[in-house]
Parts: sequence; C-alpha cells; structure tokens
Amino acid sequence: MATPRFHLPVVRPRRLRATPAMRRLVAETSVRPQQLVLPVFVREGALEPTAISSMPGVVQHTRESLKSAVVEAAELGLGGVMLFGVPAAKDAEGSGALDPDGILNRAIADVRGEIGDDLVVMADLCLDEFTSHGHCGVLDARGRVDNDATLSIYADMARCLAEAGAHTVAPSGMMDGQVAVVRSALDIAGHSDVSILAYSAKYASAFFGPFREAVNSSLEGDRKTYQQDPANAREGVREALIDVEEGADMVMVKPALAYLDVLRDIREAVDVPIAAYQVSGEYAMIAAAAQNGWIDREAALLESLTSIRRAGADVILTYAAAEIAPLLG
Repeated sequence: MATPRFHLPVVRPRRLRATPAMRRLVAETSVRPQQLVLPVFVREGALEPTAISSMPGVVQHTRESLKSAVVEAAELGLGGVMLFGVPAAKDAEGSGALDPDGILNRAIADVRGEIGDDLVVMADLCLDEFTSHGHCGVLDARGRVDNDATLSIYADMARCLAEAGAHTVAPSGMMDGQVAVVRSALDIAGHSDVSILAYSAKYASAFFGPFREAVNSSLEGDRKTYQQDPANAREGVREALIDVEEGADMVMVKPALAYLDVLRDIREAVDVPIAAYQVSGEYAMIAAAAQNGWIDREAALLESLTSIRRAGADVILTYAAAEIAPLLG
C-alpha cells in the first residue's frame, strides 16, 4: 500500500459510531416509556371508537374502549395519561366541566377504577371542550375572555377533577393567575396531594388544528389574546417562573418541536420537571408523510421525541406513546 501523501486524522469520532452496541453505549439522550404521557379523548355517548381523520391512528374513545387503552398504557410502562372529554352538549359557561356526571369526570373515575395508581392520571383543566363558543374561558359583554371570572370556574373545575380521582390537574387556558387559584382551591378542599402540571408556555399555534377535530371544537376566531405570541421566547420563561412561584409542580411547553429553544430556556430557568407536548399537528405531519411513503414513521417519531428530550423535557405528551414504547430499549 502506498504511503499517503497527506496527514491522516488521529482523532476519529467515528470510532464511537461503529456498531449499534457502541452507539447505545455512548448515547447522550434516551427516551424511556415512563417519560411518556398518552393524551386520550373520550366522547360522551359514543358506542364505538371514532377515528379522527386528521390524526391517523388516534380515536375518540368510548368509556369502555378508554378502559382498554389505559390498561394497555399501564402494561407498556407509560408514565401517565392525559384525559380530554368530548361532551354531547355545550353552553356559554362550559357547565359540563363542573358536572360530576359529565364525561370528563366520569372518565377519570373509570380510569382510576381500572388502573388505580399504576399510571399518573392527568386531566385537562380548561373550558374549551365544554363551551359553545370554543374559548378557554367565559366571555364578557364585549365577547372577550374574562380572565377573572374564568378563574372562579377553574377553581370549581379543579375540585371536581380531584374528587373524580385525578392525580394531576393541568390548567391549560393561559389565564393569568390560574395556578395560584387552582392550588388554593385544591388545598382548601383537602386535595393538597393533587399535583398541578401548568401549561406555562402555550403558544397560539397553527399546529393545534387537528386537536380541534378531536374535541369537536366550536371555536370561531383565535386565542391570540391569551395564548402566547409565537415570536416571544423570553415571555415563555417569564410565564413558567410565575407558575412555579404560584405553586406549579410541573410546567409545560406546548407545542414542542417548533419551540425547542423555549424548552431549553425554561429548562435552564426552573428546577421543577418540565413537560413538552408533541401536539396534534406535529403528530399529524409525521403520520401523513409516512402514509405517503415520504418518511419512515417509526424513525421520524423516535427522532422527534429524542429531540424534545435533548432540549430538556423530562416528560413528553405524545399521541404515539403506546406505539413507540415497545421500541424503546
């Protein structure tokens, strides 16, 4: 063999990529089933699971099929489930959210009865699924979301969710002061052991579109006056710090993939666990591209979830949780 006429590298990073075993050994970031939370929808009066056309592989559950789904989630070793109720009727005040026999509260009780404490049972604390106008709070005489009037309802809803059996309530409406009000309401009602996962940095995102089909949303217009401007990162950190000060046990960034910079900034600013939500539009893009044969579904899901963990998330909410869990080493 001829002597090379150029200097060969001494440092060869490729040595640590040579085999699957070596790559596993030196991997800096891992995704584990217990770090994943499966969001699930349960529809009042449904007789069979109903496919959500914009979210391939995701359904609106019946109360019975929900039980099967959470048993599977527990058997897969997932960390938790996040429950969303889809009521048969709505009104301007979202009163179904406070009904002990309403679909969300019934679903919580069903799930706890089925799996007990084997999963962390989380419940979305918001009015948007229950209001006829589709907003996350009640409206004032001028048609604007009334922050403080909404907080009073959130306090009542938190008590209802806790009494139904939720381990964790997740205020997601982006109302100012929501964490402080919910924490106070829970503590006064004797539910001091119920934790709060605050949707702290929730952006007014185009990636929420398929979710609105999933919950049969009635929304007209947008939520830009209370959800965050996608242009702002420092504001997301400020919101998270406020929520921690008000008593949040965990904070969330939503969506995840378009806001990995915000996720990293918040990770550096707070010392509580951070969740990130791979939202409906993010999931749907991967699912649709895979259906068309443009990308490998499993590889793309794994890569996206790894990127969310790498940016600093302790917990990831993803509609692919049950699908991905068996693939994780």
